[in-house]
Amino acid sequence: MSMRNILRKGVIGVSLVHLFTLSLLLLASCSEEDTTEDEYANWQERNDNAVKEWAANNAYTKILTYTKETTTPGLENKDYIYVEVLEKGNGTESPLYSDTCRVAYRGRLIPTTSYKDGYVFDETFLGEFDWKTCGTTDFCANNIVRDGFSTALQNMHIGDRWRVRFSYSLGYGANAAGTIPAYSDLIFDIALLDFWHPGEQVPNFKSR
Repeated sequence: MSMRNILRKGVIGVSLVHLFTLSLLLLASCSEEDTTEDEYANWQERNDNAVKEWAANNAYTKILTYTKETTTPGLENKDYIYVEVLEKGNGTESPLYSDTCRVAYRGRLIPTTSYKDGYVFDETFLGEFDWKTCGTTDFCANNIVRDGFSTALQNMHIGDRWRVRFSYSLGYGANAAGTIPAYSDLIFDIALLDFWHPGEQVPNFKSR
């Protein structure tokens, strides 16, 4: 075989290797894109179904959103928050709509393929929750936060730690917010450390 043919055969071999490698990369790329797309496929329907499951779970305490009355006609599952009590505090009073609340929290979406416990989109603490080391934030129980979150705060006592689930209708609705897709139910672990009425001085230090 001539040197020219040997070189030509070698070039063809290398080209085939390159083509094979490129094919694998393209397949991997497509696979990653498909996974990303599937992560939130039929997202609204999946979130609607999640609310139905929560409503049917007798282990959850069902609390009507503060924006509606029990006499409001046509109440639906989406009008309630679904509470799992993780820790019960010793407090006897609950924050009012206008009170400033000091809380620690972790917010997640419903479980997906890549996030079995739900994608964490915001949190004030990392790892396992600890009252002594957790980060906190202060805000009012009014509409500065979502209706579902606000409903939870107005029913909690100091020292309570709840896992609260609620429909996107009590969250961001049909709108996306940062890394939260539109039509996303929200799941929050909320710990209430303290709260203050309007006009009371809010201390900078953590009270628990």
